[in-house]
Amino acid sequence: MKKLLISPSKMALGEQESQIYQNILKQATEISLNLMAVKVEQHPEDFLSWCYELHDVAKNRINFDLLDDHQLPIVKKLQDQLTSAISFLQLKTLRVAPWPVLSGFVSQHSEVLALEEQLKLTDYIATLRATPLKDMIVEDRLAFSGKHAASLDPSVYNFDVEWFASTKNAKGFHQLFADFPGEFDVALAHIPLEGSVSEQDYQQFIIAYLKAFANSDEKPTLAPATRLLAMRRPDVFTPIANTKLDALCSALGITKLNNRDFERYWTDIVKTIHAMPWFAMTSAADEFEQQLAGIKALIPCWFYHADKDTANQSNYIKLLNKPTRSKSSGAKKSVRRGKESAEILVDRALSDESISQHIRDKRDSIVSEVEKGRSVDETISLMRAIFG
Repeated sequence: MKKLLISPSKMALGEQESQIYQNILKQATEISLNLMAVKVEQHPEDFLSWCYELHDVAKNRINFDLLDDHQLPIVKKLQDQLTSAISFLQLKTLRVAPWPVLSGFVSQHSEVLALEEQLKLTDYIATLRATPLKDMIVEDRLAFSGKHAASLDPSVYNFDVEWFASTKNAKGFHQLFADFPGEFDVALAHIPLEGSVSEQDYQQFIIAYLKAFANSDEKPTLAPATRLLAMRRPDVFTPIANTKLDALCSALGITKLNNRDFERYWTDIVKTIHAMPWFAMTSAADEFEQQLAGIKALIPCWFYHADKDTANQSNYIKLLNKPTRSKSSGAKKSVRRGKESAEILVDRALSDESISQHIRDKRDSIVSEVEKGRSVDETISLMRAIFG
């Protein structure tokens, strides 16, 4: 372990990397005896791999039973520093890496990134993009804006809607978004669905976005706006999350944005990413790369730290695996859905040609059950079991 801890001192680290190493070493020193008890067989020769190795030690291999209570926050801070360091180092490669390297990285890490699930989200959003927000059902608006809810039927929304910068903590935004979706339609209308997007288009969006908050005590913030933009044009706008903004800004070599830096988002994030070689070189050697090329501004989201636990943190996976308990066990009632949402979700499912006519004839009964909170697939399966 001692050899692992001191090995970066022999690496050719840049100024930022050296400062990161010193900060990490400061936390590691506080729990040095606990770390020394961990057997280390891998001794990476580059700083990124070193960060991954020490992160695995701090998260999975240290003996937490031997830690004192006051040491637990130190271990957590060490984990967070290493997570941020890994994100910074990976994002930094975006500056120079060509397109084949980036697409190869995404493909190679597809399992830990839960890539299949994330692409299901982008595919689903693509079907909504031309529909005004005010005409969407509640669940589709949640998917578009990036907030998970228990009413999202996992048989329909087979992905976590909070991939690509969750907005779950933007409570003020979501209240306005739910009450006045048409106001945000006005803003998004300034961003063309295809073709180039100009700075003037973006500025007009921002003016309308800020206006949506004019009659509210809530203050407009940047992160939710970037989520809407990224879902509108994933080939142009990269969404930002406050928890990951440090790593992104450091990697891009810019001063960290604050939550009201609407102008700097365009100049420092959008234009900087668009100026990178891989962004201009984007090509489609196969179907997978063609899919990535259509959402290329989302690619930086896949260069943040991810490990074997990332996919399992998906709200979709958690909802899918949520145990079913009987009423006698004190389980909460199922989350009810609005009739309009239930009808649209059921009609989508019944449009499948494999659904027999006598099941389609049970539409009203299926809608009723889905309103009560039962999943669409579960309800249709139940009808098939009863009626054949």
